[in-house]
Amino acid sequence: MRDKAPTNSAAPGDGLIRAGAVVFFLGALATLVTVAPLFFGSKPFPTYMFGLSMLMAVGFLVAGAGVLRSIAAGRRQARGASR
Repeated sequence: MRDKAPTNSAAPGDGLIRAGAVVFFLGALATLVTVAPLFFGSKPFPTYMFGLSMLMAVGFLVAGAGVLRSIAAGRRQARGASR
């Protein structure tokens, strides 16, 4: 019995990772929609639409924070088990 936690339990940081992935993909979709008129030769979107592309970076940072939180929780658990 190596691990006492059930396999379907959520570790600390999992919610942040999922939320970051959703925000990242929304930003990727916004980037595709914003850049598409440039390829088709139509009128580009207003400048504020390019700001939606920043959701990719925000999602990446949120997911990274989730990974760091998960790492910290794993270290705390390992440190507690070694004592």
